[in-house]
This record gives sequence, C-alpha cells and structure tokens, in this order.
Amino acid sequence: MRNLVTIQKIAGTFPIEGADAIELVQIMGWQCVAKKGEFKQGDLCVYFEVDSFLPADDARYEFLKASSYRKNDFMGEGLRIKTMRFRGALSQGLALPLAKFDELNEVSVGEDVTEKLGVSKWEVPEVQGSAGKQIGNKPFGIPTTDETRVQSITEILDEFKGKPYYITTKMDGTSCTIYCKDGVVGVCGRNYEYADDETCSMWAYVHKHEIDKRLIAYGKNIAIQGEFCGEGIQKNPLNLREPKLFVFDAMLFEAGGYITKFGLDGIKKICEELNLEPVPVEEVGESFNYTLEELLEKSKGKYSSGRLKEGIVIRTREYLQSAELQQKMSFKVINNDFLLKEKD
Repeated sequence: MRNLVTIQKIAGTFPIEGADAIELVQIMGWQCVAKKGEFKQGDLCVYFEVDSFLPADDARYEFLKASSYRKNDFMGEGLRIKTMRFRGALSQGLALPLAKFDELNEVSVGEDVTEKLGVSKWEVPEVQGSAGKQIGNKPFGIPTTDETRVQSITEILDEFKGKPYYITTKMDGTSCTIYCKDGVVGVCGRNYEYADDETCSMWAYVHKHEIDKRLIAYGKNIAIQGEFCGEGIQKNPLNLREPKLFVFDAMLFEAGGYITKFGLDGIKKICEELNLEPVPVEEVGESFNYTLEELLEKSKGKYSSGRLKEGIVIRTREYLQSAELQQKMSFKVINNDFLLKEKD
C-alpha cells in the first residue's frame, strides 16, 4: 500500500503574494498551503499526500468538507485530497500539526501512519463498468505497477545523476498485466486477476489481437505490463476509437520463483518479437542531470489528441534497483496542469 500519510519535517515556509491568512510550506519536494504561522521550519507535521481519502466523520478534518467531501458506491464517503490552487499558489497535499493527533506517539520522520489514521487511497474502478469478474489477486509475485511521484522521493534524483536514462509519456488509462505461465494465459488489472468471459474488456482485447496465441507460441513464462487505454477508461484522453495497450514493462518467470526484469532495450525487443506497442519514448540520455523544477516543466504538454497529458515516467536504461530506497530506479512526474484540471 502506498504511504499516503507520513510524519514529515517542514523544510521551509514561504509567503503567498496578496495573502494575509495563508502561506506555503515545503515538505520533501511538495508544497502545500497552510494557515499563516501554523508551522516554522523544522516542525514535525502529519502530511497527507494527494489522493488521500480521509474519514468524513473526524472533527479534525471538518474544515475540508466544503471543498473535499465525496461519496460514491465504490469508495463510500470521505474527504479527498487533491491538487488545488489558493490565491494562485499551487497546493499539493495537506499538512497538519502533529500536536492534533494524540494517537501518534513516539513517531519518527518518514513513518507511515496511513492505517493508524484510517486513510485510504482515492480510486475509481479500473475500467468503468467493464473490468470483469475478479478471480483472485495477481499471481506469481507479479508486482503492482504504481510509480512513486518524484516529490515524495527527491533523494532518488541524486541516485539517478550521471546514469543513462530514458523518459516515456505517462499514458492515462488503467493498468493491465497479461501473463503466460506454463502455457496458461491470464489477464490482470492493477490488483486483481480477471475471468476470461464476455464482461472483461481487457480479455476481449487479448482475444481480438491474438495476444494469447502469440504469448503461448513465444514459449517462455512471461508477463507484460502496460497501460490499457480507450473508451470508458479515465475519460479516454487519447480519444481512441478502439482500446489499445501501451507496454511499459516485461518480465520472465524463472525457476525458484525468481523474476527477471528488463531495461529499455529488453522491453523494446520483447515488444518487437510479440508485435506489441510500447509506451512512447520522449527522450533517451547518457547522463541524467535534471532538477525537480526542470522535470516538473518537462512533464507538461499534450497527447496527440490535443488533451493534457498525465505526465512522464523516468527510468534508468538498464534495470537497476535503488540501494537507498529499496525500489526500482523509476519514478513519475505528474503534469500539474493535468492535476488542476482533473475532475472526479
């Protein structure tokens, strides 16, 4: 589960032009609006990341109800934290004084308190009305495809520095994994595997394009992961008339449960061999040297449809694991223009 709510230290406070009651506070690579004078540099706070879904009945969050209350059959009711502007200043998340949370005793910077505070991740169904029948969790240790936003792991920029890298467009759809293990093909969404029946649009796509036959003929225990885009999925910002899968990962299942993962060249080769379309590559470089501010600017832009793109994903050219963060060398940068225009 993503660490949506953590204990963090205020890195600095900054005025907002023309605002007397509010100011900006910096937390890791994020900035958010807070009451003026509520924090000073070095204070500890409880930081709620964008997409946190807070309990609606907690009096500490009463001030959020007018702007953030949401209720639907999928999520129930609660308070959604999203990117907003106040007096022209971008606010990404919510910071509250640690003193407001008596239940958080002896905490440390970076500690995850998501479950302690009953916070969940704001989500919508993977494919509106057509995800299919769930038959279990993703099997064989296939990883979840969520990328971490760079503002939450700014230290990874130092690890990336000087390494060969590539940047891809973040396609706005839903996660899809197609695997073939011992001659059996399966289809999964972000978290669950789906039955092969007429209710699942991803299975329909696999059959129509004979991806299942190609995977079996490939003769290897393999999984491909990508973004499944099209009508009825995240408002179809690509304006696709038919669904399309954009592949961003591939892996082989080896003996003993070991999984071999690939860098850019390996993923491209597998896509060529299986006649699959990879995600668009925007840039390939020999030595990474971007700042956070440069990446935020680079994430802006539009899809070929003319609609705002979701952002970009940055990875090392070879598959590497971050020694410090214990995760793959990969992160996403979301287009702030996209976030501000995002609708529920």
